[in-house]
Amino acid sequence: MEIRSVTLFCEASQSPAAFRPFFAAARDRFAVPVQSLRLGTTPFPDWLPAGRAGAAAADFAERWQAAGADYVSLGPVRLDDDPAWVEALPGILGAAGGLFASAEIATSDGRLSLDRCREVARLVRRVSTLSPPGMPGDGFGNLFLGALAGVGPGHPFLPASYAAPGPPSFALAVESADVALAAIRGAGTLDEARVALVEALEGIAAALVPPAAALAAEFGLRFDGLDLSLAPYPAAGKSLGGALEALGPAHVGAPGSLFAAAFITEAIGRARFPRAGFCGLMLPVLEDTVLAVRAAEGRLSLADLLSYAAVCGVGLDTVPLPGDIDEATLAGILLDTAALSARARKPLVARLMPLPGKAAGDPVAFDFPYFAAGRVMAPRGPGVGRLLAGVGAVSLNAYREQ
Repeated sequence: MEIRSVTLFCEASQSPAAFRPFFAAARDRFAVPVQSLRLGTTPFPDWLPAGRAGAAAADFAERWQAAGADYVSLGPVRLDDDPAWVEALPGILGAAGGLFASAEIATSDGRLSLDRCREVARLVRRVSTLSPPGMPGDGFGNLFLGALAGVGPGHPFLPASYAAPGPPSFALAVESADVALAAIRGAGTLDEARVALVEALEGIAAALVPPAAALAAEFGLRFDGLDLSLAPYPAAGKSLGGALEALGPAHVGAPGSLFAAAFITEAIGRARFPRAGFCGLMLPVLEDTVLAVRAAEGRLSLADLLSYAAVCGVGLDTVPLPGDIDEATLAGILLDTAALSARARKPLVARLMPLPGKAAGDPVAFDFPYFAAGRVMAPRGPGVGRLLAGVGAVSLNAYREQ
C-alpha cells in the first residue's frame, strides 16, 4: 500500500508559495511512500485568460511545480461553459508537462449533451497526437485528459481532480490493490473475504488518518478524507484484476466477474473511514497487469468495463484504442458513459487513449512506470448515427426515481 497522491484543492487565486511548506511536509509525513503531490484548482474557464490560455496555463503550472506540486489539474470545461474552451484544451495541455484538464459530458443531476460528447470525441482524437513536454508521444497525451460524467469537486485521483470555491483542503488517493488481493487470497469463504477486506481498509485508515489530521491542523487546512478506490500498480501482487480473479471467476471478463466487482466495492462501502472522491473500484486497463493481459487476450471488452462501472467502478480508464477510431464511435462510448452516470447518479470518468498508427490487437508499451504492456482494444461495431448524432441536451431521470 502506498499513497498515490496528496492532493491539495484550492482556488486559482491562491499563492503557490504559501503552500510550499505544506507540500514539503506532506511528502515525508506518512509511514508509507507518497508517490506524488498534486493540485486541483477551480475550473479553468473561470480564470484563465481566453486570449493566451496556453501561456497562462504553463506559467500557472510552473509556479505551482516550483512550490512542490508534481502535477497540476486545471479542472473541467463544464457543460454550460463556452464550447470554445473545449477547442482550447489541446493548446493548454500541450503548453507544459504535468498539466491535467477535463471536459464535462454529464452533470450530477442527469443532464447530458449530445453536442458535448461529439466535441470531446474530436478533442480526444486531437490530443492523441500531442506530446506534452517531458512525456512520451504516440497517443500518451490523453493520459492528461478526462471526460467527466457527474463528477463533483474534491476527487484526489487524476484526471478528475478539481476544487470548489472556498477554503483550501486536501485529500489522499491511496494505491491499495495489493491489500485487497492479500485479503481475498487469504480467505476460505466470501464471508471471510469480506471481513478481511473491511478490516484491511479500516487498517489503512487507522494508519493514514491521524498524520493527515495532524498535517491539516498544522497548516490550517481541511482534511477531506481518503479515496480508497483500490488503485492498482502494474506489478505482481498489486493488481485489482488479480483480486477479482482471486474471488473465483475464471478470468476478468468471464461469468462471475460482475459479482466479484460488486462484492469488492460493497466491502469498501462497509468499511469505516473518512471518505473523499470515488471510493469505488478502479479498473484502469493499462495500469493493471492482469487487466492489460485479459484485454490483450480479447477476454475483457469495453462493454465488460462499463458493466462493472454500473455496480462499482469509476468508469473507463486508460483504455488503449485504435489510432484511426472515428469520432462517431468515440462519441458513442462517451454517451454510454454519460447515460450510465445519469441513470445511476454516480460519478464516472472516461479516459480514452487512441494510439496513432496502431490497430486493434497491436502491442502497446510505453516507457512509463505506471503502465503495463498490453494490446489495443477493439470497439464493438461502428459509431452512433441518426437520433444519437443529433444536437442538444437530454435529461435522464435516476433509476430510483421511476
